[in-house]
Amino acid sequence: MGKVYLVGAGPGDPELLTLKALRLLKEAEVVLYDRLVSPAVLELVNPLAQLIYVGKEVGEQERVQEVIFQQLLQHVRAGRKVVRLKGGDPLVFGRGGEEWLYLAEEGIPVEVVPGVSSAVAVPALAGIPLTMRGLAGGFAVFSGHTQGGRLPDLTPYARVDTLVVLMGVRERANIARELLRAGRRPEEPVAFIERGSTPQERVVASTLGEVAAGKVEVEPPAVWVIGQVVRMRARLMPLDGVAVKEPCPNFTG
Repeated sequence: MGKVYLVGAGPGDPELLTLKALRLLKEAEVVLYDRLVSPAVLELVNPLAQLIYVGKEVGEQERVQEVIFQQLLQHVRAGRKVVRLKGGDPLVFGRGGEEWLYLAEEGIPVEVVPGVSSAVAVPALAGIPLTMRGLAGGFAVFSGHTQGGRLPDLTPYARVDTLVVLMGVRERANIARELLRAGRRPEEPVAFIERGSTPQERVVASTLGEVAAGKVEVEPPAVWVIGQVVRMRARLMPLDGVAVKEPCPNFTG
C-alpha cells in the first residue's frame, strides 16, 4: 500500500512552498490538486506523475468530494505515492481534515505537510499586518460560507480587531451587512487582495459600509481583510498603497 501526503501549496507563489512540499511534488506518482493551486506550483510536479484536477465549483462540492475520496483510495491501494495538494494550508478551510479522517478510517497512512496559509501570507505581502501594536491585538479568520451554503454566525467576530475572510467574495455584501448589524462600523477600512502573491495580484480598498451597499467589485479568489490595520498599507507600501493616506488612529509605534 502507498501513502497519502496532505500537502499545502501556499498562496500561489511557488517560492513560498516549503522544502518538504517541493521534494514530495518531485517524487509524487499521483497528484490530486484543487482549483486554487497555481499553475506555477504545478510546473514543479514530477513530469511523470499523473495530475488529477479535483477543483470544486458551486453546487457540486459534495459530488466532487466523493470522487476525491474514491480517487485517493484507488491510487494509494495500488501502492502509489499520492500527494493531495491544496492551496494555502491543507487544514485551513480546505476540507483537509475530512479527507484525513476518511483515510484514517480506511486504514490509510497519511502525512500532513503544512503550507503557508493565504489568510496570513496574502495580507502581509500586500502591506497589511494582521496585528500591530496600538491598532490590533488579535485577529480571527472565518470562511465566507458554511456547509449548506448558509452564512456563519458573525456575532462572535464583532469585537475582534482584525478579521480575515476566506472564500467570501460571493457573499461579501451579505457578510458586511451582518457585521454591521453585529456592531462593526460602516467607515471601517477593508481590503480585498485578489490572487495574492502572484503577478496578477490586485488590491481593492474600501470601507465596510461600501461593501454592504454592494458598491465594491471584486473577482475571486481574494482574501478580505477588515480592520484598522488596512490603513497601514499606505504607510508601508506608499508607492502602490491604498488611497487612504491619513495617519492611523491610535497608532503608537
